[in-house]
Amino acid sequence: MIGKFCLRAALIAAFSCGALAAEQHPEPLPQLQAYQVPEGWRTPVQPLQIAEHTWQIGTRELSALLVKTSAGAILIDGGMPQSAEHLLANMKKLGVEPADLKLILHSHAHGDHAGPLAAIQRATGARVVSNAESAALLARGGADDIHFGDDILYPPMKADRLLQDGEQISLGDLRLQVHFIPGHTPGSMAWTWRDSRQGKPLTIAYVDSLSAPGYQLLGNAGYPHIVDDYRTTFETVRALPCDLLLTPHPGGSGWNYEQEALQERAIDCRAYADAAEQKFDQQLETQRLALKK
Repeated sequence: MIGKFCLRAALIAAFSCGALAAEQHPEPLPQLQAYQVPEGWRTPVQPLQIAEHTWQIGTRELSALLVKTSAGAILIDGGMPQSAEHLLANMKKLGVEPADLKLILHSHAHGDHAGPLAAIQRATGARVVSNAESAALLARGGADDIHFGDDILYPPMKADRLLQDGEQISLGDLRLQVHFIPGHTPGSMAWTWRDSRQGKPLTIAYVDSLSAPGYQLLGNAGYPHIVDDYRTTFETVRALPCDLLLTPHPGGSGWNYEQEALQERAIDCRAYADAAEQKFDQQLETQRLALKK
């Protein structure tokens, strides 16, 4: 009996020592799979003037627009999360101190456009203006996206004001109008405002992406009316006041952001929507054929 007791005690002690050793030398947690993007999305540019009051201050292949007014400045989009310090530095080069930034707007709430906006909000105290659909995704930091799940995360933020479709916001002598264009995300938006370029007054349209990258367009339980939304959005974009088109991915509207802002291909809102709808139709037909197999 004593021998059995001693054996049992020895086994318990050995297990305890093994458990203690495991606690002292734990296995490392799995490595995170970071959101990888093209180099051009991460290549900073100096402030590039697009119109009298409108500047590109982001990166070579992601728009971040600074619009200066008589009562402060407005930022529309920011690019990737790591762009915050770069944006603040470019603002300063244009004479815009952190306290001078009054409003933060955006096109849609994916991490490659809204990524640094929480940091900019903290640094400047600017008010974030969004809509209900986008504000929900901003508050989750991109988590539980209907297409990408948790693949594209960024620091979350709270919207200060929610807009209705067609609503206008004013700052100083500038008035911007929002246009809801759901599809790329349910909360996608376009913005239009008046500026001048080379002494000529014009309306600038900053229009969100119209692509559907890898999206399930048929039988999508998480977004059942996605095809209808895209159709409506194509028509909305065609009808926008649009003397000068800008887009979150500048190549989509023919822009090159290198040493200066150049629109190498003249693309207006109608042409932008037409090209996007043609690609959308091809994607839709491919998915229809796949379902028949």
